[in-house]
Amino acid sequence: MAAVLFSNATVFDGVSEEAVPGMNVLVVDGRIAEVSEQPISARGAVEYDLDGRTLLPGLIDAHAHVFAINLVEERNRNIALTEMTARAVPRIRKMLDRGFTGVRDVAGGDVGIRNAIEQGFIPGPRLFVGGPALSQIGGHGDHRSLTDDRLDIDVNSSAFTFTCRIVDGIENIRSVVRNELRKGADHIKVLASGGVGSPADAIEALQFTEEEIRVVVQEAAVRGKYVCAHAYESAAIAHSIRAGVRTIEHANLINAETAAMVAAAGAYVVPTLVAYEVTAQHGEELGLSPYVMAKLNMVNDAGIAMLGLCTDAGVKLGFGTDLMGEMEFAQLQEFTIRGRVQRPVDVIRSATSVNAEIVQMAGELGVIAPGAIADIIVVDGDPLKDIAILAEPEKNLRLIMKDGAVYKTDLVAK
Repeated sequence: MAAVLFSNATVFDGVSEEAVPGMNVLVVDGRIAEVSEQPISARGAVEYDLDGRTLLPGLIDAHAHVFAINLVEERNRNIALTEMTARAVPRIRKMLDRGFTGVRDVAGGDVGIRNAIEQGFIPGPRLFVGGPALSQIGGHGDHRSLTDDRLDIDVNSSAFTFTCRIVDGIENIRSVVRNELRKGADHIKVLASGGVGSPADAIEALQFTEEEIRVVVQEAAVRGKYVCAHAYESAAIAHSIRAGVRTIEHANLINAETAAMVAAAGAYVVPTLVAYEVTAQHGEELGLSPYVMAKLNMVNDAGIAMLGLCTDAGVKLGFGTDLMGEMEFAQLQEFTIRGRVQRPVDVIRSATSVNAEIVQMAGELGVIAPGAIADIIVVDGDPLKDIAILAEPEKNLRLIMKDGAVYKTDLVAK
């Protein structure tokens, strides 16, 4: 692999308060070899003079669903897995095209699609996968009809059943978790409360017992992995944190007391505000039911307040999007939504160094530093002053590097 030198760059390292102009970054064998304000001599390297453009770590989306090919889940009922995968491939590529060099899939993404990307069969971000999310009977992931009493639903039968698995009781849960970890899952997700998109469960519904969730946490910890929990209201969030869950997904309806509990546990919250705002705009015309739309509007209204409560409590905030089906185009709009109340640097840190911590790759991803994996993007302008720069890749995104290889650029090398 040829060495690559970026000269005359304004570097945001994923951690600091400001971007630093006049920097040079050398990439060798897929890793960042040197970051210096002094000129770097690198014989034979391909050089890009960035002329002051901002160089920053590749973005990481910590809450995505690469196989969520339809917004309305019911439309997946008769879609074969081969068609689902074929339709997912362009979704995956577009994520990389937007500058997301890393994506954590938190329901459905499996080791197969992760390996296909790693081996170069599909262009896309590096994936962190957990297999199907775990749902209790009647929980957020139980989309069976009222007349369907089967619990042994084949998760390999169609796109409808692929993203969630119904598990019931301690020993069943333990067995399923062990099997996903055996296959190489990076994390395990539990559905600890009701949700927006599910047609029959209220958001405030508490799901799984603490004992059940604790078993998932214990089994994951044996393999050095962790558990993320879908949870909206404080009762479900506290329930999950007491059981040892490491990341809370969504958390729109959290209160100050529970936010302090999350912070004290050293856990993370991964907001996904764009999912609610954009889906609220288009959901009715795309076929979401009035019940789902009502839940959607409730969590949408609460999302911005959640950011303030968590920030005040000292909770580390990750960056996620949770966009289903037709809504995936809006992935980068999370930056502008968060930027309404947060400093740009804090939002960008969420999508770089904080998310690297979440996916257990701190120091390896999400930073521009010697020894880190060379996942890098280059943009026109300074996103630390104008966060909207990141939301317009067709205008501002000039180079994408993954694993030290230039995936896409319109810059001319020397």
